[in-house]
Amino acid sequence: MIRIYLLVAAGLLAQKPGEWTMYHGSHQSTHYSELNQITPANVKGLELGWVFQARSLEKFEATPLVIDGVMYITEAPNNVVALDPATGRPFWIYEHKLPDVTFPCCGKINRGVAYHDGTIFHGTHDAKMIALDARTGRKKWETTLADHQEGYVFTHAPMVVKDKVLIGSAGGELGIRGFLAALDIKTGRELWRFQTIPGPGEKGNETWAGDSWKHGGGPIWLTGSYDPELNLTYWGTGNPGPDWNPTVRAGDNLYSDSVIAIDPDTGKLKWHFQFTPHDQWDFDAVQTAVLVDREWQGRQRKLMYWANRNGFFYVFDRATGEFLRGTAFVKLDWASGLDDKGRPILNPGRGPSKQGTKTYPGVQGGTNWYAPSYSPRTGLFYLTAWENYHSTYFTWNQDYEKGKWYAGGGVKAPVPPTRREPMMKRGTEDGYAAVRALDPVTGKKVWDFPMSDMSESGLLTTATDILFSGNREGHFFALDAKTGKLLWNKYLGGQVIASPITYLVDGRQHVAIAVGSALFTFRLPEP
Repeated sequence: MIRIYLLVAAGLLAQKPGEWTMYHGSHQSTHYSELNQITPANVKGLELGWVFQARSLEKFEATPLVIDGVMYITEAPNNVVALDPATGRPFWIYEHKLPDVTFPCCGKINRGVAYHDGTIFHGTHDAKMIALDARTGRKKWETTLADHQEGYVFTHAPMVVKDKVLIGSAGGELGIRGFLAALDIKTGRELWRFQTIPGPGEKGNETWAGDSWKHGGGPIWLTGSYDPELNLTYWGTGNPGPDWNPTVRAGDNLYSDSVIAIDPDTGKLKWHFQFTPHDQWDFDAVQTAVLVDREWQGRQRKLMYWANRNGFFYVFDRATGEFLRGTAFVKLDWASGLDDKGRPILNPGRGPSKQGTKTYPGVQGGTNWYAPSYSPRTGLFYLTAWENYHSTYFTWNQDYEKGKWYAGGGVKAPVPPTRREPMMKRGTEDGYAAVRALDPVTGKKVWDFPMSDMSESGLLTTATDILFSGNREGHFFALDAKTGKLLWNKYLGGQVIASPITYLVDGRQHVAIAVGSALFTFRLPEP
C-alpha cells in the first residue's frame, strides 16, 4: 500500500553533490566523506535542522540514502519513506503488509534500502525483495526468495552490483541454511544463489557431521562490499547452528563465520576465509569488509580490513584472500592467538558447558555489525569496541523444530553498572564500550574514547578529521579523529543503534542519525 504525501515536483531529482548513495557510503565501505564544511573549529555550532518521527517503536537501525535530492529510509519493520533532506517532509511512504507471524531473530528491524537508476530495492521480513519507483513509491515488482515460516528473513540493505541486486537471509538462530542471492534489477528474476552452508557434493560439505548442514545457519544480515576492478563482492556470514551446542555439528562448519569473495556475474566463490572455525560462541562474522588500497610491507596492495566479533582485527589481500595479519583488539581468552594462516589457537575449556563457562569477549563480541570507518587522511581504522566484556555460555540438547529458536544453549551476560558520568574519562574492568582507533598496519591501539555504557553505534569520518558516533545512552557526538578528543555532544534521549551519514543540500552540509524512534538531522547555522 502507498500513501502519497506530496507529488514529487518536476526537476526535483536533479543530480547534486554530497550524496550518500548506498548503505556503507561507497562500495569500499569506508564510511568516510570528503565533505568539509563542518570542522573541529565550528562543530560546536551544529544545530538541529529537523526531526522525522518514525511510526514504530521497534529498534531504529536504518541508515538513510540521499540521492538526487531525496532521502530514502526504512521504518521498522518494512515501510520505505522518501523525505525532503532539507526539511524532513515526507514525499511518499510505501507500506508492506506482513503476515501475522514472521520470525526475525532480534527485533523487527530493517537497516535500509538500495538504489539504482530510479528504483529502490527493499528486503522484507517475509523473505521478499521488492522494487519501488523512486519518484512515486509505486511497486515495480516483487519476488519471494524463501519460506519465511522456516525462519528466513531479510533485514539488511540490499546491494546493487551492475545489473543485479544482491541480498542475503538472516535467521541463523532458527535453523535456516544461509544464502546470498542475485536478482535481475529490471525483472526481479533470480539469477544465481550461493548457499553459505554447502550441501552434499559441494565443496565444504565434509566440514559438517551427518545432516547437520541442513540447519547449519550461516546467515547474511549485513550489506557487503564490492571491488569493481577485481569484480568481486565480499560478504560476511553468521554463526553455525545450533549456536551453543557444537557437538551435533562436528567439523569446521564452512562457510559459517567467514568472509566469502563472490564473482557477482556468476555467483561462484573466488576465495573464503573462516575467522572462527567450529564456532561455539555465536561469533558471527557479519561485520563490514573495509576495502583500502595502500602500501603493505613495501608494495602497493589491495587490502581488506576486518574487525571481527571474535576480538581479532584482520588484514587480507582482497584479490587472493591471503591472510596478512591478525591482532587482538580487546581482551579475549577463548584463543591464545592466530597461527601463520590466521587460524585461531584455541584455549581449552572455554566453550559452552552445562554448568556455564565464563569467556571473553561476551556474546556481543569485541565488536559487532555496527559500521567501522577508515580515514585516508589519518590512515587509521576506527571501530566501536566492547572492552573487558564477558558472558557465561551454557549448552544443552535441542532438536530442530520449524519456526522455533534453535540455539542449543543460552548466554548470561552481565549488565554494566550505571554510572553518573555520561561520557567516561577512562574505562573500567567491569566492561565498557569505546570508540577505538587502530593503526591497521600494526593492529595496535592509537587512542580510545571510552563510554559509561555499551554502544552499538556505527561511525563516520570526514575530510576535516571529525568522527561522528553515538551510544545506547542517547548521546550523539563528534570526536577529533586524530586524537579522540570530544568536540561536541548532544543528548537525544534514545539509543543510537545505526550509522550516521553526511550529505549536502542547498549547499549546506548536514549530518543525520537514527536515535530512539526518530531521525535527527543537524547542520551549521546559516551564514
